[in-house]
Amino acid sequence: MDIIGILKGLLEASGFLTLSWQQGVMLLVSFVFLFLAIVKKFEPLLLLPIAFGIMLANFPDTGLMADPAGLMDATQKVAGSHWYDDGVLRLIYAGVKSSIFPCLIFLGIGAMTDFGPLIARPSSLLLGAAAQFGIYVAFTVACMLGFTPQEAAAIGIIGGADGPTAIYSASKLAPELLAPIALAAYSYMALIPLIQPPIMKALTTKKERQVKMQQLRQVSKTEKIIFPIVVTVLCVLLLPSTAPLIGMLMLGNLFKESGVCDRLSDTAQNSLINIVTIMLGVTVGATANGEQFLQMRTLKIVFLGLFAFCFSTIGGLLLGKLMYKLSGGKINPLIGSAGVSAVPMAARVAQTVGAKENPTNFLLMHAMGPNVAGVIGSAIAAGFCLMLFS
Repeated sequence: MDIIGILKGLLEASGFLTLSWQQGVMLLVSFVFLFLAIVKKFEPLLLLPIAFGIMLANFPDTGLMADPAGLMDATQKVAGSHWYDDGVLRLIYAGVKSSIFPCLIFLGIGAMTDFGPLIARPSSLLLGAAAQFGIYVAFTVACMLGFTPQEAAAIGIIGGADGPTAIYSASKLAPELLAPIALAAYSYMALIPLIQPPIMKALTTKKERQVKMQQLRQVSKTEKIIFPIVVTVLCVLLLPSTAPLIGMLMLGNLFKESGVCDRLSDTAQNSLINIVTIMLGVTVGATANGEQFLQMRTLKIVFLGLFAFCFSTIGGLLLGKLMYKLSGGKINPLIGSAGVSAVPMAARVAQTVGAKENPTNFLLMHAMGPNVAGVIGSAIAAGFCLMLFS
């Protein structure tokens, strides 16, 4: 037996000799994300599967995202191939490409969401709208950088910090950009605790951050039941393209608030959304193959996504400061930063920053109003873009 020959053949068949520098860079990126998820606990439910997906996608010769059947790109189809010949992660990724996963995520989010703070303070809708500012700023800048209006609109939606909506709009407007847009949107959602606090501290004073807000009024069960029905009717009639996202969001919320669908509500809140989050996170991360991802066009999208997200935070904070002035100092402008639709991460960040300035401050429920308003706002913004550019 030729032991040396066997070892030489093993080395030649391994991925060590075929690992490209681009794949090496993306592996390092995945390790950083894993560190942030596990050690720093930056939204690990999102960041950990994304990071592991990036790592899996950048091992050479695994075929996990291979597409010989041309399910994602007909130009790649190999004669005689069938759908089951595709890589396992590529098959799961079909749920992202088809927008099934984003809609199911919205169903789960709806079942977990309490719209009570928004109903109790309707002015929160304005903060949710202001925090979509980055979408339109990024759209303008993307057009200036040479992207088509459809591509620019899909990129801009990243600014809403709403991964499912970003995926849904990209799949309709710019399917060729779906992979980098999805990765950027979910990565920035997970990194909210790192991105938002410096902006919040730069744009608000210590006195503003210390403001304690009065307790919200009690919202009746009837109001909570009527709300998702009314929002669905108004939004879908106004912008029919919002029906998949708004419809599933409000259906999930009606499961919760009706009190007659406890089993369905529990499934949507727990089992369903957990399963979909795992599959969506891993496959979104797996789209970040180094040789395709580390290109100037893709890096522009990642930069524009961060740019959009920062300006959305700024838009919410600036309106929060205006409301602070108009209310005579009764509204803490930090809750404006929660107008981005990353539920409930953005609201928790507002609570954390406010509590550091005043340990007796409890902003979480106040921030949840703009936060859930942002979910509706980003879906409406996406529907508006679809109406204009589809």
